[in-house]
Amino acid sequence: MKRIVSLVVLMASLALVTVSAQAPKGWKVRADRSTSATDPDASGSIKFTQEGGGFHAVNPQAAVYWNPANTATGNYTLKATFTLLEPSNHTNYYGLVFGGRDLEGANQSYAYFMVAQDGTWLLKTRKGDDTQEVGRRMKSPTVKVPDASGKSVNVIEVRVAGDKLDYVVNGTVVHSTPKSALGMSTDGIYGLRVNHFLNVRIDGLTMTKQ
Repeated sequence: MKRIVSLVVLMASLALVTVSAQAPKGWKVRADRSTSATDPDASGSIKFTQEGGGFHAVNPQAAVYWNPANTATGNYTLKATFTLLEPSNHTNYYGLVFGGRDLEGANQSYAYFMVAQDGTWLLKTRKGDDTQEVGRRMKSPTVKVPDASGKSVNVIEVRVAGDKLDYVVNGTVVHSTPKSALGMSTDGIYGLRVNHFLNVRIDGLTMTKQ
């Protein structure tokens, strides 16, 4: 049994290293493969590349992207511009990861604030294999949906100020929570999450101390 468990852990580790090798220098990728028979992943490999000053994520499977050097503590604003380059075949979310810890390990944890092409936003936390929605996903007129060309551009922010967190899309606060609502620290690694069946460009990822 120990050999089987060790082999599984080794295979998972190798899969992470292989995908990470395709990322821009300093960046890591962790796939989050679907276990749902009704919502399986697409075929093909995740592609995460640098384009100019930004990044391009093509995701047959969901993935988290991060650079271990990118950390935030205390009061800060995390911000990036996401361009959905083509509609997904169903509702899928993309956005910011914050408060990340042990992102390569079995005890991975992070919070993530995202939007989707149907005009909804979503706030979740992950601890190991367990994910929880914080509140419930909501539709907001400030979340841009794809235009006639199939593209949409959304500027997503997370603002941490004392015990309060504001979740912002295109300059408008769409939701606020106390830190305690997350059940985890907001200090840690920040990065990106893009779910499966998505083709997204990310520009201007910045963390500003407050």
